[in-house]
Amino acid sequence: VQLVESGGGMVQGGGSLRLSCVARGMIFSEYSPRTVTWYRQAPGKQREVVASITGGRITNYADAVQGRFTISRDNSRKTAWLQMNSLKPDDTGVYFCNLNGRGADLWGQGTQVTVSS
Repeated sequence: VQLVESGGGMVQGGGSLRLSCVARGMIFSEYSPRTVTWYRQAPGKQREVVASITGGRITNYADAVQGRFTISRDNSRKTAWLQMNSLKPDDTGVYFCNLNGRGADLWGQGTQVTVSS
């Protein structure tokens, strides 16, 4: 079982990116009840929570991204997304996907997001 992120890249400030996180090797009943959380880590800073979504699709966002980012998931595809709009240079960092709950704590390898001013 592994989480695979994609969708990172370089974008100018004000632009958009959509990150994906796919759970490979996991069946629906294992994936659907667990919470997906996106984290990010900027150079020289600690990893921080960006957004989370429960199996029941209850969402939470960090204050810094509220209103700009949207987290979603499709349990049948075992995939979660992070739609990032109005990107700022402060959003630069490595974005990680985490699947947590019911004894599981899985991390992806991360995907780099770079926002230029």
